[in-house]
Amino acid sequence: MSLTGSSFLYTLIVLVLVAVVLPFALWSRLRGPRIVRAAGRGLMLLFAQGTAVALVFVLVNNQNNLYDNWADLLGTGDHVQHAANLGADGTGGIALERLPKVRQTFAEAQGPGMPASDGVRITQLKGRVSGVNAEVYVWLPPQYHEPAYRHHRFPVVELLSGYPGSAKAWFGSLHAVKQLRPLMREGRVAPFILVAPRMNLLAGVDTGCANITGTVNADTWLSVDVPKMVMDNFRAQPAPTGWATAGYSAGGHCATKLAVAHPDRYRAAVSMSGYNDPIGERNSLASETPALRRANNPYVLLREARTPPAIALYQSGQPGDGYEAGAALGQIAKAPTTVHVVFVPKSAGGHNMALWRPQVVPAFQWLTEEMGLLHGRAGATPHARSNAGSTPAELASGTASRATAARRR
Repeated sequence: MSLTGSSFLYTLIVLVLVAVVLPFALWSRLRGPRIVRAAGRGLMLLFAQGTAVALVFVLVNNQNNLYDNWADLLGTGDHVQHAANLGADGTGGIALERLPKVRQTFAEAQGPGMPASDGVRITQLKGRVSGVNAEVYVWLPPQYHEPAYRHHRFPVVELLSGYPGSAKAWFGSLHAVKQLRPLMREGRVAPFILVAPRMNLLAGVDTGCANITGTVNADTWLSVDVPKMVMDNFRAQPAPTGWATAGYSAGGHCATKLAVAHPDRYRAAVSMSGYNDPIGERNSLASETPALRRANNPYVLLREARTPPAIALYQSGQPGDGYEAGAALGQIAKAPTTVHVVFVPKSAGGHNMALWRPQVVPAFQWLTEEMGLLHGRAGATPHARSNAGSTPAELASGTASRATAARRR
């Protein structure tokens, strides 16, 4: 029975009702020695508490898309088949253009908050370069199947979830399709192809979107294998002109890191409540050594870049939860890099879906403008616009502390 399926939810509801009725029906009718009656009543109470806790957990999980299946919940899932040493650029010297086309079959995606009418599809992708075997969700904009657009190539945004988190979260909990589809039809947001690859590739740890020889090649999975699959199966714009990343929490860190590390693959990135130093997620593999932390810290990568990358970064966050990290990037950014920092007040809520859901539309409107997708200006250079000058003095390195890591997910 699926962890996120309706059958399991309804079964738990029935069990909770049974657990409530049992004590009323049997409490005084139990027979036998006192110890037997006490044990029976104790079991009824435990059954009631257990089913209630399970129901609350499932409701919270379905609302926030934290765990996709039992393997994710129990920490037994592993989506890495091999993790070779792929070098600095994550390709292992492979000529990607010479690889055969990736032909995928897609099925209708299902999950909490994802009706069939949304049109989200899913495929199981075996990454030829990364060695990752995992699911990828794809949604096509309204214009994709219209005759007037039959020769048109569409921009792409890779949607990255937090940790723990499901790739479905953007479509389920954040309601990306429901929010963006009408705006795309009205021409207020560009008709992006939305692609959500699995982020949680190993049991019980966050990969930090890093390549770690012998463990995981998460960076290559996201920045090489997934984009190639999209390009081979859909009318997508080439990289970096038409490609962007967007994520929340740990996914926001990854979105920024991928864009800074690979300006030849991405033009823009959106981070909501993200961080720079991988230590911001206490279970991140990328925080295990100083070398890994530096190699996967977008602040360090941007500061030490020989040539400022031609990318645009959108960084939103609250005090102590993403704002300082984004502002730190703005302090060191040099043209043509631009950083747009959005201050979110504490009164807006905590580190959860309710905070990020209303930020989806503004972020995609910003992407539409910064990627030059208004009035047919695809491929335009990002605007030299940034509000990083309005930051507080406590910018330093923009790293997160272990104390704030406990709020991450």
